[in-house]
Amino acid sequence: MAELFKRHAALGIRRIAAEVVVHPRRDPGVFREGVEFVRPFQKKYQHGLLLLDAAWEGAPPDIQAQIDRALADAGLGGWARAIVIAPELEIWVWTDSPYVVEALGWAGRKPVLGDWLRQKGLWRASDPKPSDPKSAVESALYEVRKPRSSAIYRTLAKRVSLERCQDAAFLHLRKTLQEWFGATP
Repeated sequence: MAELFKRHAALGIRRIAAEVVVHPRRDPGVFREGVEFVRPFQKKYQHGLLLLDAAWEGAPPDIQAQIDRALADAGLGGWARAIVIAPELEIWVWTDSPYVVEALGWAGRKPVLGDWLRQKGLWRASDPKPSDPKSAVESALYEVRKPRSSAIYRTLAKRVSLERCQDAAFLHLRKTLQEWFGATP
């Protein structure tokens, strides 16, 4: 996420300084303790984001509404927002950019990555993206013996065009950032 925030022009915002703080209990922690977790940052930052995946063990169906309500009830609704990525962050990986193939270690391989994922039943031809994006990333990396690392996601966040991303959570994130940090102050 830190690399994504550096792409101010592509996001349609002015330059911002952003700190990414990971909750020690990851997505369930953000869901259950997000308001308390983000509150201390209110004095330090202009705004706060609670970013989490929708797909985790025990996740309720209405995560976004529950967190938004908790933020509003705590008086943080104008300062902080929740962005719930469905099903998970890896959904943003799957674009038709050649950088995805390169970052996942599939450049020059046959069959091409999309075809291989379809052959393995990980991506239906009728779908724009794999239904289980995390499993698709992990399977693709395993096949080429490339370890999963945050460096892959940093590379993608730096290089992949944001223009074609139509994921609802990404659009919500971009709209939120534009409201808070428009291109002109």
